[in-house]
Amino acid sequence: MIEQDIYNHSQSFPDKTALIQGETAVSYAQLWKHITASAARFRARGLQPGDRVILSASKDIRFVYAYFGAHLAGLITVPIDQETNLTRLNRIADCAQPRMMVGKLVHHGGYAVAPFDEVCGDDVVDGELSWPKAEAIADLMFTTGTTGLPKGVALSYLNEAAAAENINCFIGNTAEDVELMALPISHSFGLGRLRCVLSKGGTLVMLGSFASMKKFYGELERCQVTGFGMVPASWAYIHKMSGDKIGQYAKQLRYIEIGSAYMPAEEKHRLMNLLPNTHICMHYGLTEASRSCFISFHDDEQHLDSVGKPSPNTDIKIFDGEGREVPDGINGEICVKGNHVCSDYWGMPKEEFHKDFFGDYFRTGDFGHKTPEGYVYLVSRIKEIINVGGKKVSPMEVEEALNEYPGIKESACVGVHDDVLGEVVKAYYVTDNGSDEDIDVAKVHKFLFGKIETYKIPAQYERISEIPKTQNGKIQRLKLK
Repeated sequence: MIEQDIYNHSQSFPDKTALIQGETAVSYAQLWKHITASAARFRARGLQPGDRVILSASKDIRFVYAYFGAHLAGLITVPIDQETNLTRLNRIADCAQPRMMVGKLVHHGGYAVAPFDEVCGDDVVDGELSWPKAEAIADLMFTTGTTGLPKGVALSYLNEAAAAENINCFIGNTAEDVELMALPISHSFGLGRLRCVLSKGGTLVMLGSFASMKKFYGELERCQVTGFGMVPASWAYIHKMSGDKIGQYAKQLRYIEIGSAYMPAEEKHRLMNLLPNTHICMHYGLTEASRSCFISFHDDEQHLDSVGKPSPNTDIKIFDGEGREVPDGINGEICVKGNHVCSDYWGMPKEEFHKDFFGDYFRTGDFGHKTPEGYVYLVSRIKEIINVGGKKVSPMEVEEALNEYPGIKESACVGVHDDVLGEVVKAYYVTDNGSDEDIDVAKVHKFLFGKIETYKIPAQYERISEIPKTQNGKIQRLKLK
């Protein structure tokens, strides 16, 4: 498990830098001391193994202490964005039934949220170490399904250790790496990078975001960064704000991991030309099955329109709707097998959870095919989730907020192409009583702000006379595409 890796690093190279945030540098020995102190403080508050703790996942070193400390205490962590809207927070809390919330939540409602300092410190803790079992649940990562209700993906210590091993194996991460972390760590991509770096004994440089190019390039130079993760939208922003400057670091950057989202072919080639010797990787996966495929831009240049080949220790098969494997080149549902695949959905009966599998293979809900060479091609998404710059958006969540706006009778949201973000949300709506008076988009934006995260707010609106539905009243969003 990752926690054991960190402990081993604290013994093998205690003075090596594990974390950097601004002028603060934390060695592996110090990191482990903080983790054990955090575990002791959770226990002192009466929390028991298996209890859930919601953590505000921000680029704060204390989050790292609390996250691994909670694990060491046998707790199940629920990392969420600190700007999570109250409706979503309520639903997550109803499902997870947390004993405690920690950090800073912008929309906390009436919940008691303890600051990180209450569970973080540098206390000296004596006593024997007790490791959680590999099959125990480590994290609940709440994603959003097509129903719009948050679904708690239960990831065990084995799942997370296996995912880190697979990723590190493909990318080739080592203890010599210094990684810049500008991704959100409330999502599986960023949190996965945190685990990957620390499991190998590398150094993680924590940066708020990609917003400031001066800080981004400043940290690349100051810390001699060898790699970082980003989504295609981040690359679009970096290039827009700094042109080809990233090319100046071609000899320094050893790897870049890119999250799976739309990235124009010309941008892939642009990045390859600027960084001819950098291992530029792009992954495909879900929260339930992190990084199930990888493509290496330089090595797989002839297959850049694919999502690559199965990750190390991962098997992918294509099945038809009846669960029968189909031949190469034939489209079907992409299904994944491996120790990284999630253990459960929290609160869901086992028989329901197993409906998402064909045997040992997890059903991704995506359609595609494999070539005889093993490349996986994603043809379409079965699910209606909208992918905005690598962040998943439930159309029902947006619709629920839109339908509260005075004058909107009902709405339906879909993803439409965007050159920078890959997809943005487009809202189709019907006005009350068939009124001819249209809505004021600026007022809608103001109304939605705070109800849902900014990236979920529709970028486009279109008024229509009727929302297409099935006989049972289910919205047929694909007819609006």
